[in-house]
Amino acid sequence: MGKTRWLGAALGAILALATIPATAQDFGKAVMTGGATGTYIQIGRDLAGLMAQCGQTLEVIESAGSLENFMAVRTRRNTQFGIVQNDVLEYLKTYSANDPDVARAIYGVRIAFPLYDEEVHLLARSDIDSIADLAGKRVAIGVENSGTFLTASLVLDLTGAKPAERRQIAPADALPALKAGDIDAFFYVAGAPTALFAEGEIDGKQFHLVPIADETLKSVYDEATIPANTYPFQPEAVEGIAVKALLMTYDYDPQGNSYQRQSCKAVSDLSNLMLTRLPQLQESGHPKWKNVDLQDIPPGWDIGNCVNAGIQPGYELQCEAPLAPATPAQPGQAAQPAESEANRAYREYICSTLGC
Repeated sequence: MGKTRWLGAALGAILALATIPATAQDFGKAVMTGGATGTYIQIGRDLAGLMAQCGQTLEVIESAGSLENFMAVRTRRNTQFGIVQNDVLEYLKTYSANDPDVARAIYGVRIAFPLYDEEVHLLARSDIDSIADLAGKRVAIGVENSGTFLTASLVLDLTGAKPAERRQIAPADALPALKAGDIDAFFYVAGAPTALFAEGEIDGKQFHLVPIADETLKSVYDEATIPANTYPFQPEAVEGIAVKALLMTYDYDPQGNSYQRQSCKAVSDLSNLMLTRLPQLQESGHPKWKNVDLQDIPPGWDIGNCVNAGIQPGYELQCEAPLAPATPAQPGQAAQPAESEANRAYREYICSTLGC
């Protein structure tokens, strides 16, 4: 499938959803994550655990991935949060500049917090040693509306690799397909370690993670290394690329209707907990929390106003259950110049708490 065709299909699905009103009679809170074996869902469960400490319920929703999560924040009822890859955001921003429909679809979506880098995993038969070796092969690229689908499609297009087939298969289904010989390789964008590979009983003699060393890709994506023994079948470090994951939200109006007010408060509450409880997440949550830099805001997207309200000094977090003692925050690094007033305020509040 060519670049224009798959992008048009993905954006068409997004725009079809953009007419759904973000209202609800019974108020709830949710975060859109990913598949059952991915890192996103584990991060979502950690966030739900934070809210539970405050007597609040945050539903963790499985999804196809980043594209679905983005539009769920924009349109899905009772869904205030979604985890999204930065290259998905960049692609949507690029197309919104010349397409009013895409601009409408992304209107009001904001950053809640930057999260961590996600490694681009390419698991393949042992005779496939590079992206170029995918020529003529059967390659699974994830399902439509997932971040893996977009990233894998871009990687193949940018490198000029010519697989015989690009199959739209979710990573959890691609692994058994690879073992059965139905495909030759598959992409999976997820923060290492991901449970699918850690617990997938993968034979290191038959399959391996393929290094991604293409210079064009390095100019577009961040370089990354999956350390040796991250997975049982992987005795050596694997060089590759990564994209940043971000927790996205919507710019709710606290002066609006009841749904807007309650959603804004939910965003403010979770933001306050994220700021004050990050050391706790780093201690007991998914290992990727240790790589979270709250000041690493990608250019072109703004922090939500309800986020900034929640991280202000003196914000009154009203909990239905007592919070456990907080772990003292560690000093952060000096703030970088912000590209908007919202981001400047966010950095100021982050520094006032973390001591930068």
